[in-house]
This record gives sequence, structure tokens and C-alpha cells, in this order.
Amino acid sequence: MIPRCVYVNGRYVHYGAARVHVEDRGFQFGDAVYEVCAIRAGRLLDLDAHLARLDRSLAALRIAPPLGPQPLRHVLREVVQRNLVRDGLLYLQVSRGVAEREHAFPDPAVSPTLVIFARPMNMEHLDARAATGISVHTSPDIRWARRDIKTTGLLGNVLGKQSAREAGASEVWFVDGQGYVTEGGSTNAWIVDRRGVLRTRELSQDILPGITRETLLSVIHDSSLEFAEVPFTVREAQEAQEAFNTSALSFVTPVTTIDGVRLKGPQPGLVAMGLRQSYLNRVDSV
Repeated sequence: MIPRCVYVNGRYVHYGAARVHVEDRGFQFGDAVYEVCAIRAGRLLDLDAHLARLDRSLAALRIAPPLGPQPLRHVLREVVQRNLVRDGLLYLQVSRGVAEREHAFPDPAVSPTLVIFARPMNMEHLDARAATGISVHTSPDIRWARRDIKTTGLLGNVLGKQSAREAGASEVWFVDGQGYVTEGGSTNAWIVDRRGVLRTRELSQDILPGITRETLLSVIHDSSLEFAEVPFTVREAQEAQEAFNTSALSFVTPVTTIDGVRLKGPQPGLVAMGLRQSYLNRVDSV
């Protein structure tokens, strides 16, 4: 599943030959943003929303866009085609660029670094995970205060994911100082509470505005489900009828166990599995 080629600053190069400078600020400071987009049947899912979020992240960090909108779309599709990816992922990263190591922004500004690659994924494995559900492990949220910006500074996520792995879980759910779940290490977190209300945390600087979350909300608004953007505690999640995660690569994935406590209702939950299919129907029809 190694990519055939990578786009680096205007050139398509062999994966093994792809390089960035030792003083690239993304490498030294995490001074960079990124996007991950699912590829399904050769199409980039939710591409407009991903690119809009990329623009917001770049603006928040005052990094210049590396390409105009249409040239960037062309490069993204070219990378998918050159790597012969039918079902998989596309990764895009933009750093502030290369400059002598100093914390403040380079003055004058330097050209941003753009790296893009694509690789296939085993979608049957993802479908199997959804069909059985996954376990999550909770951990204190130690990440920086601007989680709404999709930066490459993911050390808190890395440590949380590792703690989940060591606990035998598939994902971490971060918990804030008031005991409420913020989000997963690479997902947004949801429950169907004991009253049957579908809940997820409201958007703020505390969580990433997930693209799958955004699309799923439009699906929910067209359904008869009762929904509220209301945070929930770990205890509420453990006592919920259902729980699930959303992300660009896992779509909608049921959660069946939280910190070793298995949810009591039929698992995986019917609401979660129904929303997964509805989400896929929505993006496949666009």
C-alpha cells in the first residue's frame, strides 16, 4: 500500500525520493496544517468541505495558500490517478516553508511547502470493524487550546492513541477538566442517550469541526431523529443506548465498549449503522 508517487512543491516524485528541507518549519515546529480526504470509487469525498476547512486553518495560522483553488484541485485528482487509488485516502500538508530556525514567522515571508500523497485502504476491513463495533479508552485532554485548527501538532493525539492501544482499545476519547468528552484522537464522538436523543459536542475551539460530522448533520436533519449539540460525560456514554465515532476515513463507526464497560443495548447500534449507510448514500449520490 505504499504510494507510487508524491507531489512535493510542484513536482511529482517517486515515493522513496520525496524530500523536504531539514529546516522546514513543519518539521521543526509543527508549523503546518493538513487534511485527510477519503477516496471512494476514485472520487474524493466531501472535497469542497475539506478545502474550505484547509483555507480556514491556513488563515488562522497566517500561512499563504500554496496554490489557487483550481490548480490545487487538479493536483489532488492527478495524485489520485497517478497512484491508481480506487478506494483509499489522500493526505495533504502545507507548512509555512523553509527558513532559518527562529520561532517567529520568517520576515520576509517564505514560500509554503506543499506535500500530497494518496494510498489505497482496505475498505472491507473498515466495514468489518463497523459491523462489530470498536472499543474506546478515555484520557485527559492535554492538547493545545485551538483544536479547531487542523495542525500537524498532534503529540497529544499520539499519546492518547498510544494509551488506547495499551488499554486494548481502538480509539481514545479525550475528556476535559469538567468531565465531558471532547472528541476522539482522530474522530468526533457521539451517543444516543438513555432518552433516545442523539448527542455530540457543539463546535468551539475545543474540537475539530469534522467534515464527516458536518455532512452527517445534514443527514440527521432530514431524519426523524431527535438531536442536540450537548456534551456528555463518560458515565453518560457508558449508560447510553448507543455510541459511535465519525471521521473522514472511518465514516460512522459504532462504539460498543467504553473503558471496559460494554453498552447494554443491542450492539452495534441500529441508529449508528443506519446513519453509516445514510452517510454513504449521501456522499455516493453527490
